[in-house]
Amino acid sequence: MRIGIDLGGTKIEAIVLDDSGLERCRRRVATPQGDYEGTVSAICDLVDEITNETAAPASTPVGVGMPGAISPRSGLVKNANSTCLIGRPLDRDLQSRLKRPVKLANDADCFSISEATDGAGADAAIVFGVILGTGVGGGVVFNKKLLSGPNAITGEWGHNPIPWPQQLAGGEDERPGFACYCGLQGCIETLLSGPGMVRDHKTSTGQTLSTHAIVGNAENGDPDCEKTMQRYEHRLARGLAMIINILDPGVIVLGGGMSNLDRLYVHVPALWPKWVFSDHCDTRLVKNAHGDSSGVRGAAWLWNSD
Repeated sequence: MRIGIDLGGTKIEAIVLDDSGLERCRRRVATPQGDYEGTVSAICDLVDEITNETAAPASTPVGVGMPGAISPRSGLVKNANSTCLIGRPLDRDLQSRLKRPVKLANDADCFSISEATDGAGADAAIVFGVILGTGVGGGVVFNKKLLSGPNAITGEWGHNPIPWPQQLAGGEDERPGFACYCGLQGCIETLLSGPGMVRDHKTSTGQTLSTHAIVGNAENGDPDCEKTMQRYEHRLARGLAMIINILDPGVIVLGGGMSNLDRLYVHVPALWPKWVFSDHCDTRLVKNAHGDSSGVRGAAWLWNSD
């Protein structure tokens, strides 16, 4: 058995999986807001609870999916939108408290290894997992092994500039682009996240609408919302074409709230051949198989990814 923890901004979820991937137990609690010590305690309490409930051995390993990553240089958390984690030795603190092996990985990496292990990308050698939600993240899996480099940023495509920038119909140029929280401008995340779609629509029309409203209005024939959707799809196709040119994945799996837009799976693959450096493109774009459970399942599967 193995234990997975999904450490989110509002909730912490724990799961026990057996070797076949069968879920044996699941629990969740609210994330202590802005409280590092409280977060560590909440994770440890959850692990103790599900260990006792399933009679899992005390040595059962724990994988944790988290916002951000552990810096290979400092050993401390970096790039986390849950700022109380930044600069803390979360892996060492958990291992010290739990007295068992602990692995930490970015939440997009956990999503990717979940879908590559027994999800929508299980039949592919190279899988690129994509999170399209409040932010834009990604992870790379090769032969069911999560790839990680010396900077712990493998798959961070959301903080690259949008490729092949366009002159839009209204005369606006996509360059230099919107400011990103990372300190740069024009990052893919500023356009392909949910808030990015909302901001793009407001910039184009002056209207502030939610992503749900934009999508619904487009389905009902609203021309302005349909144009916003088409811009989004065009940008997603360009961004993923860049990934295909670098990784040549068999499957790209979408996760996050924006992955629920069914039209993406038809329109985006129809668009991306224009930018893919090949005479054909057999890469498949698919929706995740495990939904919101992919993060916590992937955290547990980290112990299969050595």
